[in-house]
Amino acid sequence: MDLNAIFANSWIRDGAATLLAFGVAISWLRLIELLAARGRLESKLSRKLIHIGTGPLFVLCWQFFSAAPAARYFAALVPLVLTGQFLAIGLEWIQNPQAVQAMTRTGKPAEILRGPLYYGIVFTVCTIVFWRHSPIGILALMILCGGDGLADIVGRRFGSHKLFFNAQKSWAGSLAMFVGSFAFGFGFLALFNNFQNFYPALDLATTARNVAAISLVATIVEALPYRDIDNITLTAVAILLGLWLF
Repeated sequence: MDLNAIFANSWIRDGAATLLAFGVAISWLRLIELLAARGRLESKLSRKLIHIGTGPLFVLCWQFFSAAPAARYFAALVPLVLTGQFLAIGLEWIQNPQAVQAMTRTGKPAEILRGPLYYGIVFTVCTIVFWRHSPIGILALMILCGGDGLADIVGRRFGSHKLFFNAQKSWAGSLAMFVGSFAFGFGFLALFNNFQNFYPALDLATTARNVAAISLVATIVEALPYRDIDNITLTAVAILLGLWLF
């Protein structure tokens, strides 16, 4: 979306876009926290809904920022500040029972220092390093959000048939990981391609094959028996493969 007609000054526009992105991200977080606090969502589900929804909503807001070089740093303030909040809650510098209930499996604040904290760090780094004109960062973040998030939700509900090399994972969860990774990844790349953010523009047929290949490898990585580091390993693998294929 072109906001030049409203904000001619890029600094003002990027400041306004940052506030908008903050508002969108925090509104989603607070909504899920409220539903969890009222018992409408169990903690395991609320945790993953935050995981699935916050990132894509934030990335959609990238389009509101200007073309100025500093825009990516303005945008990165959103996950950076939220990451700081996660750190403070995890270390119990500030008390936020609703956030702890919504973002942890066990109800212990220290758990936020793993998955949620890594999630925020990954978003901050990818925003600065890749930004909206590179498909690599967008794809990596969407695999993290859509794939990893859906894998847990579907696996817990339908995962009676476990993987032979990891009893904590299921075939249903891995299928959801692949489908979610591809749907979110390809969907967002097609959308940002339509926004004319990529130079040269992506060939969508080739992009679909590449996203499918990366999603498959990410699915295998997600199924490995390593707890609490998925947010880092999945992003790293998607970035490395993206640098090769895009």
